[in-house]
Amino acid sequence: LTVVMKGIQVGRVVDVILEPKARGVIGFEVRCEDGRHRFLPQAAAIRHDSTIEIESPLALLDTDQLEFYRRRGTTLRTREEPAA
Repeated sequence: LTVVMKGIQVGRVVDVILEPKARGVIGFEVRCEDGRHRFLPQAAAIRHDSTIEIESPLALLDTDQLEFYRRRGTTLRTREEPAA
C-alpha cells in the first residue's frame, strides 16, 4: 500500500506489525521517500482502497520507535516465512 498525505506519496508499507498473541494490527513499517523506515501506528492510519492516508507527517515515528514496536510485536513478514 502507498502512504499519502494530502494526495502526496510519502512512502510505502513494507510490513505490518502485529500484537504478539491477539494478532491485531499495531501499525505499519513504512519505507519513506527519503529511504528511511518509520513506524505508522494503526490509529493514525486512514485506510482507503489502495492507499493509507495520514493527516500529518508527525504520524510517522522515527526508526527507534519502529524498533521498539518490532521487538514487542511480530511482523506479518516473519509470521508468513516458511519454517526451515
